[in-house]
Amino acid sequence: MFVFAFIVILALMIPLIAVVLDSQLGRALAGRLERAAPADESLLAPRVQALEGEVERLTGELQQLQEQSEFLHRLLENKSAAGPLPPGESQH
Repeated sequence: MFVFAFIVILALMIPLIAVVLDSQLGRALAGRLERAAPADESLLAPRVQALEGEVERLTGELQQLQEQSEFLHRLLENKSAAGPLPPGESQH
């Protein structure tokens, strides 16, 4: 009788496990297992160096964009302080 009850419980657990594994929780757990750190840390060094290089490049680009933005802001302030533009030449 005990074996029969065990088989029934096991049979009922299969769909329940399938539902849990197919849920967002199951996908998150699977993603965490896939992203587990590799056993060999020497594989991480090139990736870390590449990421550090990319951060430095993006930092430089961000500084350049900030300088351009400040320049344009000053240019627009000076233009509005100078008053209206003189009339242009007609192109007849």
